Amino acid sequence: MKKLIWIVLLLVVVGAGGAVFYANRGDKEPQVTTLKVTRGDLVDAVGATGTLQAVTTVTVGSQVSGIVQELLVDFNSIVKKDQVIARLDPALLQTALETANANLANAQANLEKQKAVVEDANTKLKRAQDLWNRQLETKADLDAAEATAKQAIATQKSMESQIVQAQAAVNKAKVDLDHTIITAPIDGIVIKRSVDRGQTVAASMQAPELFIIAADLTKMQVNANIDESDVGRMRPGQAVTFRVDAYPNETFHGSVHQVRLNPTTVQNVVTYSTIIDVPNPDYKLKPGMTANLNVEIARRPNVLRVPNAALRFRPTKDIFDALRQPMPEELNRGFGRGGGRGQNAQGGQGGPGGQPGAGGGAPAQQSSGNATPNQAPAGKNPSTGSGQAPAAKNAPAGEKAQNQQGGQNAQAGQDRSAGSGQGGGRGGFGNMTPEEREKRRQEMQDRLAKMSPEERADFEKRRAERMANGGGQAGNFGGGGRGGFGGGQGNGNFAGGGRGGNFQRGNAPGGANGGAGNGSPRGENHGQMADAKRPQNAQTIDALFGPLPTIETRGRVWLWVDKQLKLVNLRLGISDGTNTEVLNDTALVDGQDVVTNVITPDMLNKPAGQNNANNPLMPQRGRGGPGGPGGGGGRGGGR
Repeated sequence: MKKLIWIVLLLVVVGAGGAVFYANRGDKEPQVTTLKVTRGDLVDAVGATGTLQAVTTVTVGSQVSGIVQELLVDFNSIVKKDQVIARLDPALLQTALETANANLANAQANLEKQKAVVEDANTKLKRAQDLWNRQLETKADLDAAEATAKQAIATQKSMESQIVQAQAAVNKAKVDLDHTIITAPIDGIVIKRSVDRGQTVAASMQAPELFIIAADLTKMQVNANIDESDVGRMRPGQAVTFRVDAYPNETFHGSVHQVRLNPTTVQNVVTYSTIIDVPNPDYKLKPGMTANLNVEIARRPNVLRVPNAALRFRPTKDIFDALRQPMPEELNRGFGRGGGRGQNAQGGQGGPGGQPGAGGGAPAQQSSGNATPNQAPAGKNPSTGSGQAPAAKNAPAGEKAQNQQGGQNAQAGQDRSAGSGQGGGRGGFGNMTPEEREKRRQEMQDRLAKMSPEERADFEKRRAERMANGGGQAGNFGGGGRGGFGGGQGNGNFAGGGRGGNFQRGNAPGGANGGAGNGSPRGENHGQMADAKRPQNAQTIDALFGPLPTIETRGRVWLWVDKQLKLVNLRLGISDGTNTEVLNDTALVDGQDVVTNVITPDMLNKPAGQNNANNPLMPQRGRGGPGGPGGGGGRGGGR
């Protein structure tokens, strides 16, 4: 029996050891996480909150003081214009009117009395004039009679003005008495009543509030607070959808009416009021409700959508090693971030006159950050390169420009490009073998063959625009900035004439080192162009803003095919935060799996917190992860 127990224990130990060995065996396959490419509607929207309010609200007050005698309407009462809605006690104002009428009558009686005095004074003046003409009265008596007559006339005019004042007092008393009857100024609905019957209202410095009447509630507005980072994408007429807590399962619709320029700052957060028109035929929406809304910036119906997590996936060399898969050629050539900081890239060689040059080449040896330029032959003027390399030289027609890092400047019609800075910029085809170049050309032809007529027309249009801007072949970019523009290759960031001479970045003005550009430096005549596009008869600031530009970016995803990663380059459009529109939808298929993460056995064995190989926000030290288009051997994630 004891022997049996020992045998069982031995078998258990052997089984546990085998399980541990199997779990930790070296040939364990990586864990691949994928998501599917889908097709459907895609909406780029801006979220915000706002408050519902009536389009027009009027506060009804009282111009006179008094006790509320009658209230003829209540909350939610529908009223018409000039309808009586309340009455104040008119007793005091009625008394004031009677007093004003009495004062008017007294002034009229005094005027009649004064008219008699004037008539008597005129009679005495006439008699004194006759006696003076017959030399029967002195001059002093005549003067006294004239003065008395003038005084009587002046007093009559004063009394006439007193009658006007008394009449005005009567009119004011009548108006005040009429104001004890409160009427509705507009058609609408009473949304607030501030007084009760028997309450005294005092109109002293300002009119007391009695009611608030909202105009037609079948048309309402949402006053939304749009963040300053999103207000630049607001345009009148954009569609808006929102929900309110009262109807959580119902979606309401509206449109942007106005973006007001008056900002509101709360705790250093700047927002702008955006007015949104909302129909309310069923009276479901009520003033004061909080609306959680989305302003649609762009909408694409029935488009191919790729998950954003797949666009963020960046495979490392460890992943390719674990999959027993060689690194793709475009990554080896530098379409991504190569060696760590401090390693300088060697620029590729420029091609013959008019041909595309090389992109960023292989990493050079560790250096202090600056490479020595090539020696310029007699008669050649070295020029300053961009990035971290110093001078490079201008290559004559037909020669090949070479430089360790800074790149060289080719005259118009000569070498297209050289290496540039830490990454060599966007590489072209100059460092390919004839077989590789033919393979790439065949791939491009196959891609064009799969395009629809609309896509082909769009592709030809973009290529024509690039050729028109610089006179070079579309897509032939050199290592020292974007090549093929401005008739030659610059030595840094858009130096060689820029795009048709329209840019001046780098260490040389447009056309100085990279061949003559055919345009003006950037910034010139921009004011005239803006004035030409601006509407001349604009009545509001909203009319000065044009439509939003079409969004188009570049990205890449990885497919999981036969337990291998396959790279697919994409042209991307709008995004809703979860998925992104694929413009070249022939590159992917609806329902296809795209990789979002790969976990290798080495990652599983690492301590917690050290598995950041696939996190683009936490790059590995000592190794630069592959990224977007750039030069090989450039600035990596390591130090």
